[in-house]
Amino acid sequence: MQQLLTSALLDLFVELCAIPSPSGQERTVADRVGAYLTALGLEWDEDDAASRLDGDAGNLYCRIPPTSGAGGTPIFLCAHTDTVPPEAAIEPLVGEDGVVRNAAGTILGSDNKAAIVAMLGAVRTILDEGRQHAGIELLFTPQEEIGLRGAEAFDHTRLHARTGFVYDQGAPIGEVVLGAPHGRVLDFRFHGRAAHAGMNPEDGRSAIAAASRAIADFRLGRIDEETSASVGVIAGGTARNVVPEWCTFQAEVRSHDESKAVELVREMLETAGFSASLADCEVSSEVRPSFPGYRLRESDPPVRLAVEALERTGYTPSYALSGGGADANVFNARGLRCVNLANGMAEIHTPDEHISVADLEGMVDVTLALVDAARETSSS
Repeated sequence: MQQLLTSALLDLFVELCAIPSPSGQERTVADRVGAYLTALGLEWDEDDAASRLDGDAGNLYCRIPPTSGAGGTPIFLCAHTDTVPPEAAIEPLVGEDGVVRNAAGTILGSDNKAAIVAMLGAVRTILDEGRQHAGIELLFTPQEEIGLRGAEAFDHTRLHARTGFVYDQGAPIGEVVLGAPHGRVLDFRFHGRAAHAGMNPEDGRSAIAAASRAIADFRLGRIDEETSASVGVIAGGTARNVVPEWCTFQAEVRSHDESKAVELVREMLETAGFSASLADCEVSSEVRPSFPGYRLRESDPPVRLAVEALERTGYTPSYALSGGGADANVFNARGLRCVNLANGMAEIHTPDEHISVADLEGMVDVTLALVDAARETSSS
């Protein structure tokens, strides 16, 4: 890669990481991405997802038509503009070891801004060098971190390509994700009876005690190699000297086997009901799908395309199943074929999050190889 592009790519990455963009507050990042596309001479648009999702930015979409006479398979590339909420200011720092970290003790934001710059950097090279391609579409989605909401809101019928790629797996470059789990979220609300905790506690019915019993009886953590469950948020009560009348908590279930997810949800609902009855409390619950799962095969054309691109750029492909959701879940559920590739991010969602400059550059090369391999492939 030319040194000028490397420098510009790194500058853009540092700039984007320094901009806080928690879910629903991606406006500044979206504007910067849009300005970059405009500077490349590309036309792009933004849909109305901001108003529909109660955020400040929608999906940015850009189509680069195939070059004259080029055959092959058109592809789309997708990255999300939001991050998990930072707990402090973000101060990206490029170390002498060639690794970008945050000096401020919170997330870096490489998830998913590293993917944004890799895709933009590759497109810049393609345009600057006049490279032949079969058609490239770029999509930048908001609110991925809170349930893939931007991708869900995007009109996927706008895409000309049926094959796509996201770079949203925190692992060394070369890892190809063959599947992601089905997700369910559960919200519980326990209702008891308030009473003075010192004067007449026997008149009260503790919603917190009932909820705690349910949580203690849940099967949580790693259930088996395909399934996990968690309780992540709990709240309740009004004061330390009042028997708590209410308690709420939020849980989730994930499994690569949808029937296992459904069964574990049923078990949790029954457990909560039994715990409430023991404490003479009431419980209400709501269960919602969080994201659809999918499973690809090594022989699927998009997977083989990814493997070809990785091998061309000197990486050894490997296969994995992800425990998390990504925008690829949405596209696969809608009949498109979308592969999630690892891009070198490490310790994502933590203050130790980092990525090497070499991996930022490497994913530009992988993207260029994807474009070349797609051009040489029969459209399907």
